[in-house]
Amino acid sequence: MSQHTAVTLKQDVYRFVANVEEEDIDLFEGIWPIPHGISMNSYFVQGEKGALIDLVCAWEGTPVKVLDQMKEKSFSVKDVHYAVLNHMEPDHTGFLPLLMEKNPEITVVCTEKAAKLVKSFYNIDRIMTVKSGDSLDLGDGKVLHFQEIPNVHWPETMVTYESQSRILFTCDAFGGFGSIEDAIFDDQLNEGQKKFYYDESLRYYVDIVGAFSTFVLRAIDKVASLNLPIDIIAPAHGIIYRKNPMEIVERYKKFATYMEGPCEKEITLVWSSMYGNTEKLVQTIIDGVRSENVDINIFRVPQDHSSYILPAAYRSSALILGMPTYEYKMFPPMAYTIDMFGRKHVYNKKVLRFGSYGWSGGAQKEFEELVEKWKLKWTMVDPIEWEGSPTEATHRKAFEAAAALAREVKQMAAVH
Repeated sequence: MSQHTAVTLKQDVYRFVANVEEEDIDLFEGIWPIPHGISMNSYFVQGEKGALIDLVCAWEGTPVKVLDQMKEKSFSVKDVHYAVLNHMEPDHTGFLPLLMEKNPEITVVCTEKAAKLVKSFYNIDRIMTVKSGDSLDLGDGKVLHFQEIPNVHWPETMVTYESQSRILFTCDAFGGFGSIEDAIFDDQLNEGQKKFYYDESLRYYVDIVGAFSTFVLRAIDKVASLNLPIDIIAPAHGIIYRKNPMEIVERYKKFATYMEGPCEKEITLVWSSMYGNTEKLVQTIIDGVRSENVDINIFRVPQDHSSYILPAAYRSSALILGMPTYEYKMFPPMAYTIDMFGRKHVYNKKVLRFGSYGWSGGAQKEFEELVEKWKLKWTMVDPIEWEGSPTEATHRKAFEAAAALAREVKQMAAVH
């Protein structure tokens, strides 16, 4: 099957897709690497009238892929009466101006907050606003029902439920990185693909949605309270869930609880070094953690991108952060990493910091200031600092501190 082929989800409900690869946009949202691409899913519900739900971006060639797939199913933009915008971010609405140009009779359906952005982004005012509990009858038994889920992850976000097909269209909620090729549904994945899409859903969650975990849990509870029979969950990025649609909901719920805990029985080490003196303690730290049979994720900055550091740190019970003093402050790439931890709410961790200095220290002071600034709610272990190169005594202290932290992680896991 072509990676850009229309797929029938249920009778008169279709998915159109445009895979966007790394060479197309370099970084997703201008920040996040997508070495395996990302899918842009758009859905068409055909009743007496047609509704296109969740559009695609305007990046080169992307709208054309969707238009070509509509032709595969013998549809054109003239068959689209409504454009349902669950979320206003441009990767889901950039197609709108071209769509309206080809069919000015289309009515945009969105929340009241989204309507302001439709006008300011695209100067379009042919809009029907909806709120939680509203519905739109397309005829032939197809009825769309709307529920607002604010701040998942913009304030105007909603989900759309089609009651005849029992499909929940969720836009960014329950999405993931990674292009979609031969496997489209959860029940088509082999074991390797299951792991890949699990890992990419966590990376996507932390990078894109993680800062709004409180709102994710509220949204899940809100939709669950409606007792909707759901056969399929259809996000705007990633795999479509039909075998066990609640699997991705439970996965997101688990991801959201990492913010407050419990987390996994593992430690994430992030380190940096200028001239190798901080680096000299890294293996000792690793050996200390592994002496207690605790898993450790290891990253070096700026060599490793924060997109991959964040999910590991987010799910870990503890962090170990190594950085030298640089001009009386933290080594800048590590300061950026702490800043990202704050922005993405990597909260409630047990944290050990180590690092070298030359003429004077200073990294610890700025480190503490950043932790306080972002209100990270970290429990700090006594730092390990030294002038110049570490001594044998420093190595012993580091090994013992890392092993002690690992023992605490095991105890935390046992309690939970």
